[in-house]
Amino acid sequence: MEEYLKNVTIFDHPLIKHKVSHLRDVHTGSKEFCELVGELSTLMGYETLKDLKTKTVTVQAPLQEVETEVIAEDFTIVPILRAGLGMVDGLRMLYPTCRVGHIGLFRDEETLEPHTYYFKLPVEAANGQVIIVDPALATGVSADAAIRRIKEAGCDRIKLMCIFSAKEGIELIHRDHPDVHIYTACYSDQPLNDKGYILTAAGDAGDRVCGTVSYNPEKYK
Repeated sequence: MEEYLKNVTIFDHPLIKHKVSHLRDVHTGSKEFCELVGELSTLMGYETLKDLKTKTVTVQAPLQEVETEVIAEDFTIVPILRAGLGMVDGLRMLYPTCRVGHIGLFRDEETLEPHTYYFKLPVEAANGQVIIVDPALATGVSADAAIRRIKEAGCDRIKLMCIFSAKEGIELIHRDHPDVHIYTACYSDQPLNDKGYILTAAGDAGDRVCGTVSYNPEKYK
């Protein structure tokens, strides 16, 4: 295994592969696209959240008292706006009382560098895990900026969950944040195009989640 992939979990599940295929399809409309992103987030969440801390409690079962485990910590989901919003509800299906922060980043279309326009975390976010969500990890600069800002806020248990990922982005996160584990539904080692898009992914996920433009594959070439 390549060194930069050591902190990466690439899902290999038929349901995930099936839903990713429909995300890629140019004929998938905004409503279905949003539903698929949410469903994928739920499926990926089981593995991403597998190391949440638990505690033992006693409950009264129908036949006797039982010692059993419950989650002992809260966690915070931080979507990278806009596209990451589509992944929030899928994770909250698993644990509806989790917290949600937000980080707004926009990318300079010429330099591909990120600029932050909004950042807000729940007050106690640093007390638990923080799961950054974004459908695509392409150049990695937006995820890198988000991780840096969240670390500055005092959080040190950070994971990154994305549906599509590229070698360039994973290498950047591995180099700058070796403590951050990446969870991804699929990985491409092909070069990005000159606009920083993953050729095998779903185009601009923010546009497709929000339905802000009529999807035109020519835009992403």
